Amino acid sequence: MVAVIKTSSSIRGILNYNENKVEIGKAECISALNYPLELEKLSFNSKLNRFLKLAELNTNAKRNTVHISLNFDPSENHSKEKLAEIADTYMEKLGFGRQPYLVYQHYDAGHPHCHIVTNNIQRDGKRIDLHLLGIRKSEPARKEIEEMFGLVKAEGRKQKEPFSLNPIDVGRVQYGKAESRKAINSVLNKVLFDYKYSSLPELNAVLNLYNVHADRGSEESRVFKNNGLLYKILDQNSKPIGVPIKASEFYSRPTLKFLEEKFRINETKKQYAKSHIKNTLRQAFYDERITSVERLSEKLKDEAIHTVLRKSSEGKLYGITFVDFKTQSVVNGSSLGKEFSAKGIQESCVMNILALERKYESSISTNSENFQNLDSKEYVKENLADILLRGEKINEYVSKQFKPKKKKRLYKGI
Repeated sequence: MVAVIKTSSSIRGILNYNENKVEIGKAECISALNYPLELEKLSFNSKLNRFLKLAELNTNAKRNTVHISLNFDPSENHSKEKLAEIADTYMEKLGFGRQPYLVYQHYDAGHPHCHIVTNNIQRDGKRIDLHLLGIRKSEPARKEIEEMFGLVKAEGRKQKEPFSLNPIDVGRVQYGKAESRKAINSVLNKVLFDYKYSSLPELNAVLNLYNVHADRGSEESRVFKNNGLLYKILDQNSKPIGVPIKASEFYSRPTLKFLEEKFRINETKKQYAKSHIKNTLRQAFYDERITSVERLSEKLKDEAIHTVLRKSSEGKLYGITFVDFKTQSVVNGSSLGKEFSAKGIQESCVMNILALERKYESSISTNSENFQNLDSKEYVKENLADILLRGEKINEYVSKQFKPKKKKRLYKGI
């Protein structure tokens, strides 16, 4: 079993994520602990309000939401009752046994897993410490539970998989309003609360990977003038398709006002990501073969950084944005400094081209000189050898005494 713990400041977003999975038939709420009503009688608002009332007891807590996924080996096929029992045991050992929490069994992955939604504000207003929760309590609990329930052990197994970002397959989306809302909402719940972005273009840099786009409309439009926001599905050519949906129609209400607050908060959280991207870019340009922005984009893929190139209708590059999947951050190149802006990146590519040309010219010049020197030396060697090793001219003169005597020819009649 592998346990993954994530904390957040938005219980509404996490609850929406799981409830939307239930709505489209990809998950099921199998347990609700420490609620005044039975699971079957709990509405969405009942589930949400239980968490919100506890959160109100401690408004100083910046992170009051805990989202846990328990992942099992593909060979294991557990019943709902067993999953609920495992979840209860895990939460008890984690110190959340008296907290209200919901357990969802998900069916949208290649391995059995369940999600647990809870918060860390207790009835007396005190918060449960989340610092190093995974190391302090989750790991010992996981090992005990594997022994107790006879689960496949996670030790020695490769737990981390390479990150992959799968866009929505718009071919499967019904282009009516309801189906589009479900598809967009599942993406928003993933991106809005997991990624750090500080502007609408930065947010769209991630959303577009999922074929979703947030749009304010043109400056003359009523949507723009009223500070409205629309979400659209994009086709394979990145063109809007289907019916745009107002931000106010989603459960999490990701309006422009909501996003502006996220922009402000996220800007202070991206310092580490900026340093990481800067260092990665500098290391990439040590390779003199990076002579174009496209080659740089390919190089950065190895570091789990996606590059978004913003070009004019004439094809001229005017902006560049980096999506760092490792730190889950989106950073505009110009915010890193002049050398990392679109113009700065292009200049670095030109410098690499010039460096390669100089190296090539130097190599040609050196080879030419070597050839000339070699030719001259060989000429000298050949002439010297000719002089030293040349055979003496043989005189064809032979003394009479050494010549064979010629027989006199007798002529008839003499």
